[in-house]
Amino acid sequence: MAKWGEGDPRWIVEERADATNVNNWHWTERDATNWSSDKLKSLLLGLNVENDEGRCEVTEVSKVEGEASINNRKGKLIFFYEWNLKATWTGKSKAGVKYKGTIEVPNLSDENDMEDLDISVSLNKDEPDTPLTNLMRTKGAEKIREALGSYVGFLKTEFTQGMILPTANGMAKLQSTSQSKAKVDKTQISSSGSTAAPINTGVKIPTCKFSMRETFLTSPPDLYRVFLNQEMVQAFTHGPATVDGERGGKFRLLEGNVFGEFMELVPDEKIVMKWRYNNWPCEHYATITMTFLDRSSETELKVECRGVPDSEEEQTKEGWKRYYFGAIKQTFGYGARLF
Repeated sequence: MAKWGEGDPRWIVEERADATNVNNWHWTERDATNWSSDKLKSLLLGLNVENDEGRCEVTEVSKVEGEASINNRKGKLIFFYEWNLKATWTGKSKAGVKYKGTIEVPNLSDENDMEDLDISVSLNKDEPDTPLTNLMRTKGAEKIREALGSYVGFLKTEFTQGMILPTANGMAKLQSTSQSKAKVDKTQISSSGSTAAPINTGVKIPTCKFSMRETFLTSPPDLYRVFLNQEMVQAFTHGPATVDGERGGKFRLLEGNVFGEFMELVPDEKIVMKWRYNNWPCEHYATITMTFLDRSSETELKVECRGVPDSEEEQTKEGWKRYYFGAIKQTFGYGARLF
């Protein structure tokens, strides 16, 4: 029997107080199929492109066939995913004529890079020719490629939370590979802000609290609705968003880089939510409290932020000013006064 301190370091339980999967040595597996199916649908639905000829939008995801899973072995994450996708796009010309077609992606897989994806766009047989088909084959296909790249990014960050456990120094060593290639996926999540993968440190991080005030030229009920209505959120973020505007409902916007959950809703008066950027440490959320104050012909919005990582304070402030306050005013004409 080995003496104390001379055993195989892979089995030294002192590395973690709970002695759980020490040093991430043991094989663990997580099925990502259902999560992936929902994620792919949410990323694709509502994607739209527009030019002088008209506007096109992905209106239905009719087939999501395949599977996905993640394995952790010796602190290395191995990703398996293979999907066959089919969706419907609809277009509307400037003259008001409507068109419909299909999108097929047969080879979304860990074996293929994003640039190698086959994205087939066609117009339904009973539809007359239209320049909108070419719009979908160019700009539309590119947006679809970006969305599928985002899926891969979320699979490797959001879904893997907790699979790599902290060791004695409190840091998680994260390595990843695919089924057939031991290389880093080149795909990056496109966003307005930072998209670095979140770090699961397993330790407390220093946080801060701050508040902001903003005046909008509208009523409290109208402004309150902006944050809970999915169509209105998509309007001021200029992209797909999912918003379940009820207590306990979840939201995701800005290409998946901001997400959270509504914790408390007082109609026309207050919204409390768990809120985070995608690149924050895993499972760490700030608490955002929005209070809507009636100021006669205006609404004063007070935003209190608690639990924001110290290093993210300025980015969070600027993000709210630009992507919430400024965008809402510009989209809905609610004025533009800052203080």
